[in-house]
Amino acid sequence: MRYADSGGLSAAGRAKREQVRMQAARMFAAGVPATEVAARLRVSTKSAYQWRRRWQTGGMTALASTGPGGTICRLSPDQLLRLRAELDLGPAEHGWSEDQRWTLARVATLIGRLFHTSYTLRGVSYLLHRIGYTPQVPKHRAVQRDEDAIAAWRATTWAKVRG
Repeated sequence: MRYADSGGLSAAGRAKREQVRMQAARMFAAGVPATEVAARLRVSTKSAYQWRRRWQTGGMTALASTGPGGTICRLSPDQLLRLRAELDLGPAEHGWSEDQRWTLARVATLIGRLFHTSYTLRGVSYLLHRIGYTPQVPKHRAVQRDEDAIAAWRATTWAKVRG
């Protein structure tokens, strides 16, 4: 998987897969059953049957690669660069001063403010992955955690519960 290119296969990978489909088409033309095509090309029988149906209706052109899958990003490359720069400034620069964490909802609001484009939370997640951001889990304990109170609770209450 190439996550910087929205996941999926590279152009070379797509071309290699297309070559396999073209081999399958030649085998279908020679009368080879789909199960044998699957075994010879080391693909699933489901794929071989799908390819055969597509080949029967549209010939070799029906098995040609259609390019990368997925939806097209609604933001231009320049807008993606600007979004990265704005995210790097932090939430406080954009009015969220209560904590320094970007949430999907905040990023969706930021995108709306900057580019007048709305994204769902799932769409924001995909977009952030596309530009190289990953979810982060804090590596620290809560500020209000009281180790002494926890130890006292374990010694008294937990001991009774476990009993």
